[in-house]
Amino acid sequence: MSERIYGRRPVAEAERGRRRVHRIWRAPDASPEELERLSGSPDHQGVVAEVDPYPYADPGSLLEVEDALVVVLDQVQDPHNLGAVCRAAEVAGASGVVICERRAAEVTAATAKASAGAIEHLPIARVRNLADWLAGAKESGAWIYGADENAKTAYTEVDWRGRAVLVMGSEGKGLRPRVASACDELVSIPIRGQVDSLNVSVAAAVILFEAQRSRNIGTG
Repeated sequence: MSERIYGRRPVAEAERGRRRVHRIWRAPDASPEELERLSGSPDHQGVVAEVDPYPYADPGSLLEVEDALVVVLDQVQDPHNLGAVCRAAEVAGASGVVICERRAAEVTAATAKASAGAIEHLPIARVRNLADWLAGAKESGAWIYGADENAKTAYTEVDWRGRAVLVMGSEGKGLRPRVASACDELVSIPIRGQVDSLNVSVAAAVILFEAQRSRNIGTG
């Protein structure tokens, strides 16, 4: 089996990533109409590739290193949001991303495009029961932080050192109660403007880069 991805950056990253690239169609050899038919999208940027299916990671492998930083998405359903979170996670140096098997976006061509090809380098794992995976993460020594806009503790006030997991809720609903209760602490991003929330990918990027900044202090 194979699948198709599209866009200049996604295809370029796939060529130097983990999965085999079988064929590439490019303009002007292929017409815009043909590229849109092949990709199923007008956003192909003149290039489409046929690649192996996405190789999901082993969920248990993401916390193997002592200073692992993992992003968990609790039923995020928009593939573009998934891709944008993965782009932020990869650029910030996160160890990987965990997503739900059900009622959640999976890695698709749209995800690859939104991630600018970051999914080709970032380990992404799927789990059936998120709360159970978080319980296992705690047993491995990880501290679990859940992002909640109503939390009294700011994301800058916690210790991100060592194994850490950042849990982001779904669009609109946020964290499910069982997932929130599985977290060691809930954190928020202080809001100063009139709009009272951030897109999940923006919020993840803000917290991830603060986590890495605080972890790097004193490492010189």
